[in-house]
Amino acid sequence: MMQIPEGNRQSNVDRFSGYKDLYDQHRPRAPREAVRILTGYLRHKPRLVLDVGCGTGLSTFAWKNDAETIVGIEPNDDMRSKAEEKLRALQAEDADAGRIRFLSGYSNKLEFPDDSADLITCSQSFHWMEPVSTLAEAARVLKPGGIFAAYDCDWPPSASWEAEQAYMELLNKADQLLKERQNKQDQAYKRDKESHLACIQQSGHFRYAREIVFHNRETCDSKRYIGLALSQGGLQTVIKLGFTDLDDELERFQALVKEYFQDRTLETLFSYRMRIGIK
Repeated sequence: MMQIPEGNRQSNVDRFSGYKDLYDQHRPRAPREAVRILTGYLRHKPRLVLDVGCGTGLSTFAWKNDAETIVGIEPNDDMRSKAEEKLRALQAEDADAGRIRFLSGYSNKLEFPDDSADLITCSQSFHWMEPVSTLAEAARVLKPGGIFAAYDCDWPPSASWEAEQAYMELLNKADQLLKERQNKQDQAYKRDKESHLACIQQSGHFRYAREIVFHNRETCDSKRYIGLALSQGGLQTVIKLGFTDLDDELERFQALVKEYFQDRTLETLFSYRMRIGIK
């Protein structure tokens, strides 16, 4: 097992074990808009994209036709095994899948030479990383003019206000329950996503930084909307620990979601915030 570099927490890695299929089934794939935005700033097809904290590869496969080499980097063996499983299936039918590979690794210790990558992306993952050492490592590996991009989906996606409110209340109660009852050494530490841009700006490694807001529409039914909530690490940790305190809230949330969707598949708005730094 790879030794965890200083600045990383085992509890953050372990938070994502045990529900790779649920996560991969319901979480959104990286939208095409993210690829278009970053390629536009780069102004050429990237030779090397590093997708750091790639999970099950939802953000890695988005680059299959838009970069020469794509490497997904993920420290959680369970999540990465799902990405590798999908890659093997894709390689059997698509020659372009050979552009992609997955590695075990950490954001602040990338096994790549100086000035080697065009893009480093962190999709739904930068808030789990130690930002100072991560950005220093990104700056080392990026080519001059290369781009670091952390982008996140706003939770929850659009539905009825009642379902959205119940979604947030459920997740907030899960986080509070873990804070009160989980062993301190096992608690994951999540940084505020609102600080991403300031971290990039204050790092001193990037000549230009900004935030970009964009949206993506996907289809969603009640099963997927409920699955999105269940794919959140805090709620999964509550379930894995066997706590039953949220059973009533979960049942109420599911009822509100089913009431809204009414066995329909609806177009749903997913909103994103991307924070970039250009070396």
